[in-house]
Amino acid sequence: MAATQDTTQETVKKVLQREWAPTSWRGLPIMQQPTYEDQALLGTVLNKVARLPPIVHYLEVDQLKTSLAQACEGKLFLLQGGDCAERFDECTQDNIEKKFKILLQMSMIIIWSSRVPVVRLARMAGQFAKPRTSDWETINGEKVPSYKGDSINGFDNSDRKHDPNRLLAAYFHSVSTQNYLRAMISGGVSDLHAAPQWRLNNVLSKQVREEYESVVEKIIDGLNFYETIHAQAEATKSVSLFSSHEGLILDYEEALTRRVNGRGRSYNLGAHFLWIGDRTRQLDGAHIEYFRGIENPIGVKIGPSTKPEQLAALIQLLNPQREPGRLTLITRYGVGMIEKILPSHIQAAKATNTPVLWVCDPCHGNTESTDNGFKTRNFDKMMGELVKAFEIHAANGSHLGGVHLELTGDDVTECVGGSAEVETASLSTNYQSFCDPRLNYTQSLDMAFCVARELRSTRDAAKAQERSASQ
Repeated sequence: MAATQDTTQETVKKVLQREWAPTSWRGLPIMQQPTYEDQALLGTVLNKVARLPPIVHYLEVDQLKTSLAQACEGKLFLLQGGDCAERFDECTQDNIEKKFKILLQMSMIIIWSSRVPVVRLARMAGQFAKPRTSDWETINGEKVPSYKGDSINGFDNSDRKHDPNRLLAAYFHSVSTQNYLRAMISGGVSDLHAAPQWRLNNVLSKQVREEYESVVEKIIDGLNFYETIHAQAEATKSVSLFSSHEGLILDYEEALTRRVNGRGRSYNLGAHFLWIGDRTRQLDGAHIEYFRGIENPIGVKIGPSTKPEQLAALIQLLNPQREPGRLTLITRYGVGMIEKILPSHIQAAKATNTPVLWVCDPCHGNTESTDNGFKTRNFDKMMGELVKAFEIHAANGSHLGGVHLELTGDDVTECVGGSAEVETASLSTNYQSFCDPRLNYTQSLDMAFCVARELRSTRDAAKAQERSASQ
């Protein structure tokens, strides 16, 4: 163990001594990248992306980092959610509205029930690439390149060639999505007075419908009182919504990296927040090198394969200045592994004396396959991991500051269980995902109520402890 730790620290020292630039990742070991036959075309596309306007503004990025710093202290809760992978064909008004509204509904439930403010972070406007276990898959007896997301290749078997032009298409679809999200916010869709109209015409279970409508009724009643006493109600008319995606294709991310004049710092202006996946977090690899230098708040997925000394090294590399709000640790263990691993990870992070935001991803570690070939997730297992995360953090003098979910505003049948009562036999009814299974509309609200209950319980326990200590 001591030898391993020495080697890890030597790697950390070597990386931190390296002069960083948006291009310094080149030449380092790299995973999960597209293979392009036409390098000249790739260069032309990347030059075009680099000349186009940023998708987000650096001041918005700074605003998100400030909010995440508050979440580190338990003053805010991060709700991050959206598709496992966006698709170009699904960049439509209806789809964007549904995802936006489900995030609004979930955040409203959490805020009202727990009295903890929520920062909303959408897996939208850029989540067009996905890492895969294998570069190849067999479909109907034919071996074809794996589908890696619309920014790399097409889902149809005949369209699996890695095409640089898709990077340019990803940029414009991201811009279109971001533009419509901004339009909905500025146009008043997020005004709390409109909450009764946020329903997505989905069929909810009686229990969830009654719970949700009770929350809306109480909020509207409170707003009416608020305005009756002539209070300023501007805060009820708009929300902040930030965009995020996995920073997988480093050629593309580099092209969207801009040095801000007067600050001497480089921002990735393709999204407010980017994260490193579980498959690309090698300490001496290209992704860590790129991410350590950008000013954005960033996340890193950690799971059962992450050793405590590796986690400590990741924290040192990605947040050497110990800046609050800079680094989010997104845990993905599985309900059967979280109790064995999370406590040691919490202690390893504490030992670095670096502020981090802990976020639970209860989806990825609970993925399984059915006998008839459907990839699915069990809602009870996902909720179980989330509840255990709250409990383990509290028991270890830490706190869970957010949740990361793959979800949709549609009535898909991809995950089993929840009040939607989706059964294994009914997965084929409306299975739409091209990658990983997502929580449907009702299951997403179920999860929001679960988060609200756990947050409220955590808050009440903390207050009781404070009262006891003061007596």
